[in-house]
Formats: sequence, structure tokens, C-alpha cells
Amino acid sequence: MASGKGTYQPDSDVHISFEDQQKINKFARLNAKADDIKDELKVKQNDIKNLEEAVEELALTDDSEKIPFLVGEVFICQSLEDTLKSLEDMKCKKQNEIGDLELRCEELKSQMSELKAHLYGKFGSHINLENEED
Repeated sequence: MASGKGTYQPDSDVHISFEDQQKINKFARLNAKADDIKDELKVKQNDIKNLEEAVEELALTDDSEKIPFLVGEVFICQSLEDTLKSLEDMKCKKQNEIGDLELRCEELKSQMSELKAHLYGKFGSHINLENEED
């Protein structure tokens, strides 16, 4: 068989040192953590949406009604004003959690960028570090 452009030739000239393998492994761990954080962000953003919808629904209630509000595993009945305050407090807490997660995600992306630059610089097209969803 003649050796032409279309024939497969294994990349026998690519050698991965122990240090490079450690960097590849670290990149994979950071990428998995970033994916977990993205999933957690989606959940918290959905929680905020649900809290906002609850506030909208409460706009339709009578001020004199007592609102059942879940605290832990128990419902407590409180006034509309107290319920709205509780919902706002929960929303602020979720927004702070989202901010913390976004900051952590940016830190991970920064570390991943450094590793990517090194690994692509060394291995070029012999390595693929891109997410399928990007």
C-alpha cells in the first residue's frame, strides 16, 4: 500500500511527560468543577425565578390573609408584609450565592486558560481541550 495523504499514520512523535499528564489531569478536574458550578448556577437562577413568581402571586392576595410559609420542614403563617420580606431575604441570599459561584467559575476558567495555553503550545492539534457545547 502506498503512503498517501489519506492514509492514517499514528502520532508516534507525540510524547507526554509525567508533568504534562498532570496538567492534562488538572485541566480535566477544573473543567468538571466548572461544569458542576454551571449546573448549580442554573438551579439557583431557577430558584430566583420561582421567588419572583411567588411575589407576583402574592400581589393578588388580601392583606389580611395569613400566608403559609415553609421554614425548614414546617409551615408558619405570617402576614403578607412578613412573607414578602422573607421572600426578598431569600432572593438576596440566592443572588449572593450566585455571585460567589460566578466568581469561583471565573477563577477556574482563568486557571484552565493558563493550562490550555501551555498544553496547546506543546501539543498543538494533537490535543483537544474544548467542550462539546462551546
